[in-house]
Amino acid sequence: MSILPIGTIVYLKEGSQKLMILNRGVTIEQNGESVLFDYSAAFYPMGLNPEQLFYFNREDVDRIVFKGYSDEEEDRFV
Repeated sequence: MSILPIGTIVYLKEGSQKLMILNRGVTIEQNGESVLFDYSAAFYPMGLNPEQLFYFNREDVDRIVFKGYSDEEEDRFV
């Protein structure tokens, strides 16, 4: 699976709620270590709530519901 555009709506494996991708290439602190994730996301349609952000990698995506906007600039970025 290629890198998904921001705004893409997905279900994660074992997930029951839609998530909207907000960021790509996110590094967070976990147990005192920096951990890199492919994506961060929020519940859809609720949107951003800093208390409910989800971090995951490409292999965690079960199903793409809607693919976010992509153009030539996006293609160059990824």
